[in-house]
Amino acid sequence: MNRTVIARAGAGVVFLAGAWFAYTQQANQPAQLNLNKVKEDLYEIEGDGGNVAVYITNEGVILIDDKFDQDHAQIVAKVKSVTNQPIKYVINTHYHADHSGGNAKFLPATEIISTANARKNIIEHVQSNAPPGVMPARVTFTTESAVFLGGKEVRARYFGRGHTNGDAVIYFPALRTIHTGDLMAGNTPLIDYPGGGSVVEWTKTLDAAMKDWDFDTVIPGHGPVTTKANLLTYRNNVEKLRNRAQALVRGGKGQDDVAKVMMAEFGWMPNSLQMQWSLPGMMKELK
Repeated sequence: MNRTVIARAGAGVVFLAGAWFAYTQQANQPAQLNLNKVKEDLYEIEGDGGNVAVYITNEGVILIDDKFDQDHAQIVAKVKSVTNQPIKYVINTHYHADHSGGNAKFLPATEIISTANARKNIIEHVQSNAPPGVMPARVTFTTESAVFLGGKEVRARYFGRGHTNGDAVIYFPALRTIHTGDLMAGNTPLIDYPGGGSVVEWTKTLDAAMKDWDFDTVIPGHGPVTTKANLLTYRNNVEKLRNRAQALVRGGKGQDDVAKVMMAEFGWMPNSLQMQWSLPGMMKELK
């Protein structure tokens, strides 16, 4: 095995271990969060749960996602370090607790917005390992919504299924930047079949976003800020994974055999969420 393969495998292991750690909430204390400037009045907060986008206007702040409940104080402190404006809106990219877990502490002073399916999944406790008390959005949309604040616009659109059945992609048109939620996260997709995800629809969803919106910068659900070119690479890797798994399933291979290939070629880990949520669903969807 060459050094490049070892490095890539190691990176995949680190991401999956970190994602599992975040989802299962094993830490007694919240991890340290980092604030990074993306463009002009747009920042992002990394660490612990999903990436939070922070858009500053002269009438208030718009957040994209709010991590876990335990991260609330740090998020507020990071926002206050760059503006005195209050947080007026939080737009959830999807229902998972590492992206929507802070809703309860932002409500009712801050308005929470999500897709209708994301709200439904929270209400129905679809995430099996979610901590208690995750609150759903009070304002929902089925296809598209927008927030206009301080002369600035943020759009949220449901392009279709992928990571879940309620993924919102967020667009900052003036800055040619999007936030993908977990439609781009780490090195390999997590298809949440219990939450309505689809590896078949995933690439179509990303294709629609890349076709309809003019952007060059991407804030992923997890990981560093990146580019549209790298989002296309991620999309192509999802397609590669899907085609490989589909060939195995239609060739008569069982779940254990498919699991071995996913681990060897795509960095999936034993007992990971991919194995729990994605693999059984793929076996059915890819027949």
